Amino acid sequence: MPLVTPHDALRRARRERRGLAAFNVIQLEHAEAYAAAAEATGCTIVLQISQNAVRYRGALAPLAKAVTAVAEASSAPLVLHLDHADDRVLVREALELGFTSVMFDASALPYADNVASTAEVVAEAHAVGAAVEAELGEIGGKDGVHAPGVRTDPKEAAEFVRDTGVDSLAVAVGSSHAMLERTAVLDLDLIGELRKAVDVPLVLHGSSGVPDATLTAAIRAGMTKINIATHLNHALTDAVRNYLAEHPTVVDPRKYLGAGRAAMTEEVIRLLGVLDAV
Repeated sequence: MPLVTPHDALRRARRERRGLAAFNVIQLEHAEAYAAAAEATGCTIVLQISQNAVRYRGALAPLAKAVTAVAEASSAPLVLHLDHADDRVLVREALELGFTSVMFDASALPYADNVASTAEVVAEAHAVGAAVEAELGEIGGKDGVHAPGVRTDPKEAAEFVRDTGVDSLAVAVGSSHAMLERTAVLDLDLIGELRKAVDVPLVLHGSSGVPDATLTAAIRAGMTKINIATHLNHALTDAVRNYLAEHPTVVDPRKYLGAGRAAMTEEVIRLLGVLDAV
């Protein structure tokens, strides 16, 4: 089916205190695994291409068009989302390519500049029917993100949402990107305060480092969109390593990447249950 916008799924997930799953795409196998899992479960999944993935590829269009083709060939509702982009030119290109959601991350700018730039992106995206996610707080490296001073302030979050018109907000509540161990401790009380303060869905980045039980608790407390990348790369890589160890003479990448794709599909289906995904 055609790509869908995340609006309905986000609103439903927030209302019902369930999760909207968002998984990052680097290889085509990622997108194929996520589509297969969505078809198996009937869940909506956000397929995310990050600015870092674009840098790795050297361009956005080739991967975006491939992922769009996977989505359109699927019977499941799939969102195409640009993740963690601070490049306005890249955001505009994504919108021109038909992305139904974009994240514009101006969190490194002074607050007033973040608000002004984000509001401009919101106007551009809404003009073509796309949703915008922004970030307030610092969801960075493992050490810094656990310092209390970089957590998102509920009052500031409410003002930011009001002044920018964003459709969802990524907040700093204790998670961190690229964690290989699932040991992050989230501030569930802060999540509850943020949910009360803002009327848009909250987004949890760095969810790969969060244990299953804590992910479920975070959703019950008020998180809605749950971004997972490193954990699924781990599943892919483990499966490839195991396949090559068991078949040392294999050189056909379809064999070992196929094993990785299957492992990701299985893990995504399991995670969708953990998230009580819509």
